[in-house]
Amino acid sequence: MRDIFTDLFEPAPGDPMEAARRAVKPRLGRRFYRAVEVADDGAGAFAVTLDDRRVRTPAGAPLVVPARELAAAVAAEWRRQAEFINPADMPLTRLGNTIVDGVHPAAAAVAAEVAKYIRSDLLYYRAEAPAALAARQAAHWDPILAWARDAHGARFVVVEGVRFVEQPEAAVAAMAGLVPSDAWRLGAVAAVTTLTGSALIALALAAGRLSVEAAWAAAHVDEDWNMQTWGRDALALERRAFREAEMRAAAAVLACLPARAQRGTGG
Repeated sequence: MRDIFTDLFEPAPGDPMEAARRAVKPRLGRRFYRAVEVADDGAGAFAVTLDDRRVRTPAGAPLVVPARELAAAVAAEWRRQAEFINPADMPLTRLGNTIVDGVHPAAAAVAAEVAKYIRSDLLYYRAEAPAALAARQAAHWDPILAWARDAHGARFVVVEGVRFVEQPEAAVAAMAGLVPSDAWRLGAVAAVTTLTGSALIALALAAGRLSVEAAWAAAHVDEDWNMQTWGRDALALERRAFREAEMRAAAAVLACLPARAQRGTGG
């Protein structure tokens, strides 16, 4: 059974291009189970079972989920598979695998990577022209920067163009202190940061200051502008839909887990 999970969810080692291709066009395995259930492990931990056998990650660890609602959502992904299992249709399962196999054993390193984004966040760099695009960026991004300033005393420098600007250490430290230490919330924040290019969007979503729709729109101001100007590309839209499913999976993790998991890495 572990071999099945590994084949379905684990990309080819050492080949990032193959990993990217498999993420969009994965190999499909036949559905090998009938019943999908949620098992209570006690102490707030839940497992998903397939014909009474627990789902495991590609590395062979049990996929134990820290909230019943999340476990039910993972179970729903397995339950809706038809003749073939399509990992592209299972974003919560993929995220759970990543958190258990990758984030949990290396939480400090993952948190440090998220904090790096704060130094060069998407929200600091604005279009010089056209004015309408700059105005749209301001409409989506300024409220997030205002939240960082007003709620956490983090004042960031905004510039036109892509020239790197050094941000105040106090502001970076204040927001880095919001990066979760809990592996599941940290994994979700890291996923949103990577998907959006913005740790501030991820942290605002984690804090409940943005809906997932607002976070997604803020992350795609430039892309939406380009599509409006130059038209839509079918392949780009397919990839975008895949990323949006990943984003919603991460948002579901953040929404389901208790507020006590929100403490930052610094404290």
